[in-house]
Amino acid sequence: MRRPQRPLPPADDSGSPAAAGGAGAHASPGNLPAELNNFVGRESELADLARSLEESRLVTVIGVGGVGKTRLATRAAALLEKRYCDGVWLVELSAVHDAGLLEHAVADALGLTDHTHRPPRTALIEHCAERRLLLVLDGFEHLVDDCAELVRDLLRRAPGLRVLAAGRLPLELAGEAVYPLATMTDGDALRLFAERAAGVRPDFRLTERSRGPARELCRRLDGIPLALELAAGRLRALSTEQVLQRLDDRFRLLTGGSRSALDRHQTLRTAIGWSHELCAPAQRLLWARLSVFAGQFDLEAVEYICSGPELPADSVLDVLCGLLAQSVVLREDSPVGTRYRMLDTVREYGAEWLAATGDTDRLRRRHRDWFLGLATWCELDWFSPRQAEVAARVECELPNLRRAMECSLETPQEAHLAQYLAGTLWFLWVGCGRLSEGRHWLGHVLEEETPYDASRLKALWVLGYVAVLQGDPVGAISALTECREEADAAGDATAAAYAVHRTGCLALVTDDLERARDLLDDALGRYRELGELNSNVLMAQVELAMSTGFLGDLERAAAICEEVRDICEDHGERWALSYALYVLAYATLQRGHPERARKLLAESLSISHDFHDLLGTVLSLELLALVTVTEGDAAEAALLQGAADRIWPSVGLPLFGSAHYGVPRARCQELALRELGEARYTGALRAGGELGADAAVGRALRGRPGGRVQAEPGAEEPAGAALPAPGRTRKPAASPASGRGGPERR
Repeated sequence: MRRPQRPLPPADDSGSPAAAGGAGAHASPGNLPAELNNFVGRESELADLARSLEESRLVTVIGVGGVGKTRLATRAAALLEKRYCDGVWLVELSAVHDAGLLEHAVADALGLTDHTHRPPRTALIEHCAERRLLLVLDGFEHLVDDCAELVRDLLRRAPGLRVLAAGRLPLELAGEAVYPLATMTDGDALRLFAERAAGVRPDFRLTERSRGPARELCRRLDGIPLALELAAGRLRALSTEQVLQRLDDRFRLLTGGSRSALDRHQTLRTAIGWSHELCAPAQRLLWARLSVFAGQFDLEAVEYICSGPELPADSVLDVLCGLLAQSVVLREDSPVGTRYRMLDTVREYGAEWLAATGDTDRLRRRHRDWFLGLATWCELDWFSPRQAEVAARVECELPNLRRAMECSLETPQEAHLAQYLAGTLWFLWVGCGRLSEGRHWLGHVLEEETPYDASRLKALWVLGYVAVLQGDPVGAISALTECREEADAAGDATAAAYAVHRTGCLALVTDDLERARDLLDDALGRYRELGELNSNVLMAQVELAMSTGFLGDLERAAAICEEVRDICEDHGERWALSYALYVLAYATLQRGHPERARKLLAESLSISHDFHDLLGTVLSLELLALVTVTEGDAAEAALLQGAADRIWPSVGLPLFGSAHYGVPRARCQELALRELGEARYTGALRAGGELGADAAVGRALRGRPGGRVQAEPGAEEPAGAALPAPGRTRKPAASPASGRGGPERR
């Protein structure tokens, strides 16, 4: 499932793309957001880029900040969208400061969820290898060496991939076609200024009187789109002639009167500086302080982080509205409400002013403290009816949460805060499909030695949990053993309970069922003594039910999960509920009630997919395939198995390599082969392997039940017998070859 699309700002260095047909509707996959205003001019440049992409697999648009590189690249990509059957994908890199997160940012933009512990680059290469897609990389110049290395590896291994990059300098790779973007022509610049001016003042028209000053203004601004946007914003209070006069004075002041010597970089800086000079003192102060944010931000965060004696919190909204009116700050709608952002060039200008005041470190720590508090609140609210809201909120705030961790790691005395934050965000890593990035941060923060036991211990058990789900038993047992030993030494009963719990989870997925049952029982006893009740505790109950059910006691397994379901309903918890429903469906199907099992699995699958939890999604698909063949549609069951085959490489070892988790898979394959024969079964698998995650989930939720498959004459088991008797195990069938690569997500 694709992430909610974020609308981008107007034409500039961080501009918004156009969906070629308008309104952002896409016939093919991709994540290009809809245009917020009209794309003006650049017809010859668009044609040049289209030709370049036909001739070269890597085209890089370069130019000064604000010249419109992003807007041109994304517009060109939107117009070429139909050429790429696997979509056009925009990767925004300006807010990514850690080179170690580069691959994660690209994977995130592609909708690739990878739960495995393999290198993210490997997952990216595998995802792109069999696809025909266009990758649009924007704002990479601060990561140019790492970005060049990644692009080179992707292009070498993915023949159907083409890359359109937009930045201030080329990647300098073999085969790269570099396209220096000039400023707008006089005619296009005048059209852009007039259109943006009309957006500010609906009565604005180019007349014989105003055309001359407007043309001169565009010439003074060298046809730089961002500068034109800022100048147009001034028409709320000034006439075109007044804007030109003030700008003319400003240019003379900065250039000694030699307009002909203006450099484009200086022109843009002058335009931004002029806009800055015309701001009220409070607006300048807020502009500088807003530069500590990465990506989007909301009013509540601004009021806390940016307020102070010189800027009272109750005045922040009015000052922010002033910056919005001048196009210094842009308003955007998001899944969690109204948010704001600044263009990269404008943010950089503000950061320079903040540094000049000597207040950068204080503001960054204040930013860090706000997002520490936000993460703490979100962890608490994860176990509540607001769980979906929390998931959406942390997704929107991820760039700022990353910046908060980076800030804490810059000072050894504050590294424990990064450990605390990485551990507190366990629900983001595990519950929202970000295991790979979680593994990156947890490993990174634990490299620092700190005297703060609680923060370190939490990061350790979360690291162990992530490693379990990634199918890395060595990494898991190392982290969990260290956590348990240090927790016992420090007398931290809470950390010890979590370490025992996750060790039990590891035993479960590695088929050590009796040990899993004992450890999970132990952990639940410890949680009761501590008075702990949250999503993790409910998952311990679900995992205990799984181990109990796999050992043959389906009655107890179902009873445990019914209790979990009741608690979830009382607290509004949905994520842990999805796993409880999966176990209930397993037990219900075992008892011979496929119709009831389908209803349980439909709810489980829907929840997992909404949270982008690929593990829960693929487990439900596997069991739904067995339900489907039991109901009589062997071809559809095989198709669902093929869809699961496509997802598993992004989750980890299929079915954990577990004989017990593999039983439904093996049984479904047996029944489907009996009904379809080898050729039809393989064909259905192949068809399922071509489905993305969204399509597979949608198809599974619609359901296609039919009559029961008839047993072959002489067969000992009826075809409707879903699973072997409790306690029996089978080796899971080898997964047939299918389309590989990560599924589309968000």
